Amino acid sequence: MKVYAIYNIKGGVGKTTSTVNLAYASAAEGVRTLLWDLDPQGATSYYLCHKVGIPGGVKSLMGRKIPVTDMTRPSGYTNLDLLPADASYRYFEHYFIEANKPDGCLKKLVKPLRDRYERLLLDCPPGLSLLSENILRVTDVLLIPLIPTPLSLRSYNRLVRQLSKNKKGRMRVVPFFNMVNGNNAIHRIVAKNVCDKHPIFARQTIPHSNIIEAMGVKRSPLAIYAPDSEENRAMQALWREIVKRQE
Repeated sequence: MKVYAIYNIKGGVGKTTSTVNLAYASAAEGVRTLLWDLDPQGATSYYLCHKVGIPGGVKSLMGRKIPVTDMTRPSGYTNLDLLPADASYRYFEHYFIEANKPDGCLKKLVKPLRDRYERLLLDCPPGLSLLSENILRVTDVLLIPLIPTPLSLRSYNRLVRQLSKNKKGRMRVVPFFNMVNGNNAIHRIVAKNVCDKHPIFARQTIPHSNIIEAMGVKRSPLAIYAPDSEENRAMQALWREIVKRQE
C-alpha cells in the first residue's frame, strides 16, 4: 500500500478539495483507495456526505478496542472508502506522548489497512505537531498544496527545513500550486517562475474557481458534478502527473 499525505503547515490552501478530488481520481483508476480524514474539523468527511465520528473516538482507535478496518465506511463511489474524522482527533497528541515510541503510533494504526487497500490518502490538519511527525514517518508521497504568494512560499520553506531534519529519504515530495488566480499578476509570475526553476514542483496547477468552491454545496468530487470542466481536467492531470512521478 502506498501512502499519500496531503499536508501543509499553513491552512487555507485548498487542501481538502484537493484531497477529495485526488482520492476520487485514484479510485477511478480501479485502485482500491482509502481516504482517512485526520482533521478533527471533518471537512473531507462532510464533502463525502459522511457524519464526523468513529466508534469510541480516538481512545478506541489508539486502544485498538475496535479494529481500524471496521471503522472504514464506503464513500458511495466505486473503489473509494473513507475513514471519517472525529472531533476527538484533537487529542492524538495526548496518546502519542504516552506511547513508548510517539512517532511510530500512526504507523501501527495503518498497518492493518495494508492488506485491504492499495492506496491510502491522508487529509492532514495544518501545523507542526507529533501528529505531523507521525504522518511524515508513514508517508511515501507528500503532496503539498500552496497558493502562489510570497507568504505561502515562506511557509513552504519552513516545511522544507522541517523535512530536512527528519531525513526520510524514501519519501517523495510533490508541491503543487493551488487556487491560482489567472487574473492576479503575482499568482501568474510566482507559479511560472517557481515551476520553471524548481522541477520538484508539479507542472500542473489548479485554478481558483467558483466551481471548486461549489464542492461545499454539491458535497461530491468535481468529476461527479462538473466532469467536463477545466477544473476537473486540471485535477485529473495533476493526479496523472503525481502517479507518473512514482514510476
